[in-house]
Amino acid sequence: MRKIYTIGEILVEIMADKVGQTFTHPGVWNGPFPSGAPAIFIDQATKLGGQCGIISCVGNDGFGMLNIERLKADGVDVRGIRVLPHETTGSAFVTYHSNGERDFIFNIKNAACGKLSAEHVNAELLQDCQHFHVMGSSLFSFHMVNAVKKAAGIVKAHGGTLSFDPNIRKEMLNIPEMRDALHYVLELTDIYMPSEGEVMLLSSQSTLDGAIAHYLKDGIKEVVVKRGDKGASYYSTDETIHIDSYSVDEVDPTGAGDCFGGAYIACRLQGHSVPQALRYANACGALAVTRRGPMEGTSTFAEIDAFLHQQQHLASVGAL
Repeated sequence: MRKIYTIGEILVEIMADKVGQTFTHPGVWNGPFPSGAPAIFIDQATKLGGQCGIISCVGNDGFGMLNIERLKADGVDVRGIRVLPHETTGSAFVTYHSNGERDFIFNIKNAACGKLSAEHVNAELLQDCQHFHVMGSSLFSFHMVNAVKKAAGIVKAHGGTLSFDPNIRKEMLNIPEMRDALHYVLELTDIYMPSEGEVMLLSSQSTLDGAIAHYLKDGIKEVVVKRGDKGASYYSTDETIHIDSYSVDEVDPTGAGDCFGGAYIACRLQGHSVPQALRYANACGALAVTRRGPMEGTSTFAEIDAFLHQQQHLASVGAL
């Protein structure tokens, strides 16, 4: 399989123990868990046999070592992670509402990962990289944008491909420079992977179908829409494919979309058909929500195949 790299935030996540717990009162918190959308994505892609690496920064502290050791143990190339001696590793605290929504307190922009800049992008690491993945959540500062542009430019100049998961907050779109950066990455994109609610965010079209058609007309080869518990959809100039989700008991939704993306890209780069890649990606997303901790939800092919076999058995029993 072609070598995959990504860039962006690495942090720890610390989660409220109970639904309805708030930031304004004392409570029990679980963690720290290794996290960060690009880190979860690349960990998942690596677990499916990919030669993968990440460019980021962490602090010289326990949280940074936790992430590096976890990624390294799972097979991720961590040579692109710079340890900054005078900074602290990023963090995110999360609480859960009874309706499924979450609140976060992030320390990212002022943490080690927020100091990532173009000077931290080692061109030699990317010389043999054939696929680059960008998360919109990583475009939170101008020097981070420059780092992403440099890395993506190196890969594209060598004939590589690029996937883009917008993974953005609407507030980012109110900052002209951030909107410009998102559109810059979109112009380089071969595989676009928005959630259903993000399809329209970077489009001037008035309908979802119109937006997708416009993306494909502009040169994007594949649009993969993540629809959560409604499954996923694939669009190209030649075909449209929809696949249903799998029914599971949700424990923690954080990281499910990143696992979906990592699985889909890994499968496509290994030569899997679109329907098979979607099935594996959907299964990865489903398995991710059954485990507490964002990176705890990454899966191997053996785990995914066992899950799919179980789902097939449940479906056959239900049909009787």
